[in-house]
Amino acid sequence: MLLPLALLAALPAVPDAEIRAAAERIRPAAVAVRRDLHAHPELSNREERTGHLVAERLRGLGLEVRYPVAKTGVVGILRGGRPGGGVALRADIDALPIEETNALSFRSQTPGVMHACGHDAHTAILLGAAEVLAGFKARLPGTVVFLFQPAEEGAPEGEEGGASLMVKEGALDDPKVEAVFGLHVGSWVKVGQAGWTDGPIFASSDTFRIEVEGKTVHGAQPHMGIDPVPIAAELVQALQLIVSRQVDGRQPRVLTIGRIEGGTRFNIIAGRVTMDGTLRTHDATVRSEIKARMARTVKGVAEAHGTTATLRFLDEGNPPTVNDAALARDVAVPALRRVFGEGAVRVEPQMVAEDFPAFGEKAPTFYFLLGTRNDARGIASVNHTAAFDVDEDALPLGVRAMATLAWQFLARGL
Repeated sequence: MLLPLALLAALPAVPDAEIRAAAERIRPAAVAVRRDLHAHPELSNREERTGHLVAERLRGLGLEVRYPVAKTGVVGILRGGRPGGGVALRADIDALPIEETNALSFRSQTPGVMHACGHDAHTAILLGAAEVLAGFKARLPGTVVFLFQPAEEGAPEGEEGGASLMVKEGALDDPKVEAVFGLHVGSWVKVGQAGWTDGPIFASSDTFRIEVEGKTVHGAQPHMGIDPVPIAAELVQALQLIVSRQVDGRQPRVLTIGRIEGGTRFNIIAGRVTMDGTLRTHDATVRSEIKARMARTVKGVAEAHGTTATLRFLDEGNPPTVNDAALARDVAVPALRRVFGEGAVRVEPQMVAEDFPAFGEKAPTFYFLLGTRNDARGIASVNHTAAFDVDEDALPLGVRAMATLAWQFLARGL
């Protein structure tokens, strides 16, 4: 609901110049935090050091702090000196099980773990936004809730975690927020740009496992057993025919088998093959239809070879990340244009996914892409790769963007 015009006029305008100056002033601190986190990455639901660091820094800014939330997460609350609504800003804090190949002075010191998705930058940016907004606390028209969320990459199997657990534990309830903003760094757009949509920006994601049963015999006598390896190979092809031939070609969808494992020795027919994969769509109906077709295909291919195979989705998955159209039009896009000017560009929806939509259960959401690609400096690798890096010139821009989004939302009284 909009505030009365008289009250709206009394609210302070977004202090763009001051936010910009403050973001530039804390640039060295933001870079230092990002590099510290990059050197000490932690996997999902294991972000002990990161959560402690964030909580201590927020306390140092005078914010109310709740820690731990959702196992290792942090909620910081900044209550402005003027009355107003509530808004939340979110960053994710976990890393990935990837061995870093970058020759950086601050490269990962944890073997096999790396901030390969930029969550170190997200955390540094949100801490920077908290510092900037805390500096204007007396004039801030409302309350800002800072969400530092663990396990965005997915909680370990058998554990709860991520955005849904933060929502379950009341991170958006006290104080109640009326909108949630988030960002993701990456090479989708170049440094100095912000990519946005007013509808789907990321896809849904479902993780599945297929187990194909075999019958073990000597590798020289396959006719006496059941070889699950060629059956698994046939399943890979059959599943691709679903997305290429059984779904409307105008509908975005991706089905990827990322891991196949089976067998113990070169001359022994495997007793079982396990396949792990992911399904991505932008439409709920298409998502449901593909799941049903996958189940039928897995069962049918296995039966054709005289064996059985099971398809299991490992969790409920994530719905598409869809930006609220009114929030985009009235608040987010104008705010991004205040920061990036012509660099605020509309982008095509991506097939990567997020658990950010869980926050949409409580309030309208908006999510944008912060450009960190710099081809001239060789910073162009895509997320989830061993060579991923970000142009740190994007950090103060991210700080400005998040602080401006919060202020613009509160000042408009939406």
